[in-house]
Amino acid sequence: MIHCKDLYIEQGSFELSNVNFKIEKGEYVVLMGKTGCGKSTILEAICGLRKIQQGEIWLNGINITDLVPGLRGIGYVPQDGALFKNMTIAENIGFALKIRKWNKTQIDQRVTELAVMLGIDHLLKRGAHNLSGGERQRVALGRALSYYPHILCLDEPLSALDENTKEDMYNLLIKLKDKLKITVLHVSHSQLEASKLANRVLRLEKGKLLEVSKKK
Repeated sequence: MIHCKDLYIEQGSFELSNVNFKIEKGEYVVLMGKTGCGKSTILEAICGLRKIQQGEIWLNGINITDLVPGLRGIGYVPQDGALFKNMTIAENIGFALKIRKWNKTQIDQRVTELAVMLGIDHLLKRGAHNLSGGERQRVALGRALSYYPHILCLDEPLSALDENTKEDMYNLLIKLKDKLKITVLHVSHSQLEASKLANRVLRLEKGKLLEVSKKK
């Protein structure tokens, strides 16, 4: 579960105030709003990548407001995937495990398991350059899921993909949520993405969460 309580976030002249919402365990929630309205700011605050001035962030009943990103148990996929171009696909997926000091056998097993699940096992020895958009996002998902996070945060993960690839990714994301029993917060400005993926939609307008709608 994600619970944001009275968040106040300020950056220069931009501010978000009184941000309150809950996401229940196992939900797939899409956070919508116009470009520049603060959707990614909220996501980054939850992940620990952006400082909040006031309020609290709770994950699964634990106050993680002051925890560093690596201790929050959140898998994060930024908008462009942010892969390490000097590493192979296998090294990218296993990166978070290596810094957590897993042994090589454990890392290899987990990387292979995820690569098969994501349909990219044939890419493991390749470098991370010259990938298609869909391949890049699958690798980024593998890296984010590698250490068994309970929560997955996605920042506009499908925005650069063509329509056919998006359809494949819709199916993959739903399959991952169901198979891994993971809670997902997905930032998007696309109503189509929300209709395809979300159990529930949050809408951010003029610095306020004004609408909460549920798919029937």
